[in-house]
Amino acid sequence: MRRTLLASTLLLALAGAGCQKATDDKAKAGSGTATATGSGTGAATGTGAATGAPVAEARDLDSKDILAREPLTQEAHVKHVLVAWKDLASVYRGQIDPRAKDRSNADAAALAEQVAQTLRSDPKAIDEQVKQHSEDPGSLSGDPYVVTPDARFVPEFKNLAMRLNVDEVGIVKTQFGYHVMIRVTPPPPPPDPLESADILARPAQTDPRDVQHILIGWKDAPMAKKRPPDPRAAARTKEDADKLAVELLAKVRGGADMAKLMKEYSEDPGSKDTGRAYPVSPSAGLVPPFKNLSMRLEIGEAGLVKTDFGWHVIKRIPPPPPDPLESKDILARKVVAEKGKVKHILLGWKEVNAGDPRGKERDRKALEKLVKETVAKLKKGEKIEPLMKELSEDPGSAQSGDSYPYDPNAGLVEPFKQLSMRLELNEVGVVKTDFGIHIIQRVE
Repeated sequence: MRRTLLASTLLLALAGAGCQKATDDKAKAGSGTATATGSGTGAATGTGAATGAPVAEARDLDSKDILAREPLTQEAHVKHVLVAWKDLASVYRGQIDPRAKDRSNADAAALAEQVAQTLRSDPKAIDEQVKQHSEDPGSLSGDPYVVTPDARFVPEFKNLAMRLNVDEVGIVKTQFGYHVMIRVTPPPPPPDPLESADILARPAQTDPRDVQHILIGWKDAPMAKKRPPDPRAAARTKEDADKLAVELLAKVRGGADMAKLMKEYSEDPGSKDTGRAYPVSPSAGLVPPFKNLSMRLEIGEAGLVKTDFGWHVIKRIPPPPPDPLESKDILARKVVAEKGKVKHILLGWKEVNAGDPRGKERDRKALEKLVKETVAKLKKGEKIEPLMKELSEDPGSAQSGDSYPYDPNAGLVEPFKQLSMRLELNEVGVVKTDFGIHIIQRVE
């Protein structure tokens, strides 16, 4: 929710400080300019540098390490706790928060540091801390401020906001006090009326699943501005994309062959020509709307969801039968360790490989023999690094013997990650992905 420029009585008092355009700009000022407390009013109302008001002598709590960075984003969503003290009363023109009237700078600095420490321990505590401590009336709504390079915020506030990582906490001092700030994840956009709202309203499931999808873009989709879209999408309006997506959803729900529809219509280069299914789990590295719908679908069910890439017609399919070489007993376990490191040997064969000539020429019988021999060697205690160098078809680790760190959010193919999280230390397991067979050993 965006707040108008004159939302606080304090700002009304400050408006006479020398900016006649404040009222004219109130509709476009957006969140952050509503407050008169330095989180946005300085640039919009003539306070701050425009008024020449000095920052009262205070402790230097500025997060210099963060402020020394180059800006990390062109749009930051932030929340903050403002803490002022009695020496700043003149800046507030008699409208200083009652809590600040009798507070010394030392007490304000101590409170700001206390709030920062609380948020570093638990970023989710920001709303509670704002409600309890913040003296910025505009922050009390719970909505984040949207900070962009041209946003109407006092410079110190904007400089910190644009340099924070998500969930990172920093402090900056302005003429209005100490701002303890945290960058938050932007709220999701409102759902499109065509999305499968009934499915999205269900509780998300946690079991891994496989989905196929058809991607339909349009020329003004957000991602079309960042990378060249499919030629079909480049010539398509949003209205045309809406119509096509609805038609394709009806076909899928009517039993049409999903792989054929993908080949004819989909603009996803990773799956359109192969009918490839994507493995999805709560920790999969997929765009959230895609994952949100996928984690709510029943087997055989299809739905529609929109992302920055376009429309996705998604169908959940039954899991493929496990490869006979896979470690079914390990994969059936609960997660053993969410974080750790693994090393692996990738082996392909004619039908499934990563492009290595050895994999391209190997038949299935030879693959099975090599996998069983290699696993046996590792279980007898042979070191994995020499075997990686000799056999592995993973160009990223074969020669170096490097390990891969894993956790639920690691950018690893899902079956690889699922087996890794279920291995005991030094245990060896086998799993299949689109690249071949992975012989994985957990090393940390």
